[in-house]
Amino acid sequence: MYTVTVKRDFIAQHYLIGGDWGDENEPHAHHYVVEVRLEGRTLDDHGYLTDICEIESTLDEQVARYRDAMLNELPEFKGLNPSIEHFARFLNQRIAENIQTHHLRAMAVRLWENEWAWAQYREEF
Repeated sequence: MYTVTVKRDFIAQHYLIGGDWGDENEPHAHHYVVEVRLEGRTLDDHGYLTDICEIESTLDEQVARYRDAMLNELPEFKGLNPSIEHFARFLNQRIAENIQTHHLRAMAVRLWENEWAWAQYREEF
């Protein structure tokens, strides 16, 4: 299985809802790192799983949407706790909509909120 990964970082803000998580219930920022991992068994005629430039461009668009944003105020988080689990799923879905290849078997978004904590959402095609 071939794997291609692209990574970016950005800062966004949020606060947790629906429970007592101390300081996490107050607005605060995280320096997020997002990794997009694409997997497939075959390559195209150029020897690519997919064009890395296409992945980078799509990821850059999503990072620009969330950079410096208050996640709680965005429509996709309405009524949801803006956890890294939900956030990873939203990023995965938005990126998957824009990647054009027939060679993909799976795509995962791993989202780090600090040096030691991450969540991942993986989808098989």
